[in-house]
Amino acid sequence: MSDFSAKYLSEAVELIRALDPATIEVVVNGLAAVRERGGRLFILGVGGSAGHASHAVNDFRKICGFEAYAPTDNVSELTARANDEGFDTVFDQWLRGSRICAEDGLLVFSVGGGNAVAGVSANLVRALDLAKEVGASSFGIVGRDGGHTAQVATATVIIPPRFEQRITPHTEGLCAVVWHLIVSHPALQRVATKWESVEAKARS
Repeated sequence: MSDFSAKYLSEAVELIRALDPATIEVVVNGLAAVRERGGRLFILGVGGSAGHASHAVNDFRKICGFEAYAPTDNVSELTARANDEGFDTVFDQWLRGSRICAEDGLLVFSVGGGNAVAGVSANLVRALDLAKEVGASSFGIVGRDGGHTAQVATATVIIPPRFEQRITPHTEGLCAVVWHLIVSHPALQRVATKWESVEAKARS
């Protein structure tokens, strides 16, 4: 029998143990500050991370009471911008249209974090630079060396790239673990999740 399943899970456990809880707390506190000042939260991701962004918008809105959005949720606008102006500008132009300002926050999910020199996820790079330009807070959950996100964001959680053959699946999988930690954090969570509330009601 293949031992791949055991190996993959063992790698995931090692990566979780390598995460920096202090950095996660900085992200939590930064997001709490965005909400407290009435700012909006824009969540960005490309590919699988776009799916994460959509899911996370739901969590931040429903569980934590944020006004949160993901540009990739509107496929018509996304593809119109990509077709007419190029994919590199889809996020920063969307953010300009939403009048991103200093009160707002940006949260990036990405395996590489964006790299302008290599031309990888340049749309994330431009969005992060715009956030910095207007004074908005920015945060990331990324892999590898964190790329542009780690360089310019207010705080960035980096999933360590310890297993070269599986950097993408581990980063994307553990990104979901980290953001679920964040929305469950007592500094952010305002509404009980469904099954926990059902169980609590049954016990009472």
